[in-house]
Amino acid sequence: MSSVLSTAIDAARAQNADRITRITLVIGELSEVLPEAMEFAHLALSPGTIAEGSELLIKNVQARSRCLVCGHEYTHDQYRRSCPLCDALACELLAGRELHIESIEVEDADRD
Repeated sequence: MSSVLSTAIDAARAQNADRITRITLVIGELSEVLPEAMEFAHLALSPGTIAEGSELLIKNVQARSRCLVCGHEYTHDQYRRSCPLCDALACELLAGRELHIESIEVEDADRD
């Protein structure tokens, strides 16, 4: 979360923003990042910065793969990745390892 806040603050300052009101973060369920931990860290690390009091919105991304045998695309959890149609284990992960900032909403005191 420290890197996320640092990146958000740098981006907001580059746009001459006075305050960050919301950070939207995308987290894949296979990224091994706990959304609750990110929320806790946000509350702990944002005071005293332009992100103090900002909302942290987390979008969770479910794991999704494509079977390399039959081509079927499917969602799954971290424990069962085999294709539900042909039971093949050969798959290409399409989504689920994400961890990035989707957007940052800011306020500019000079705007009407």
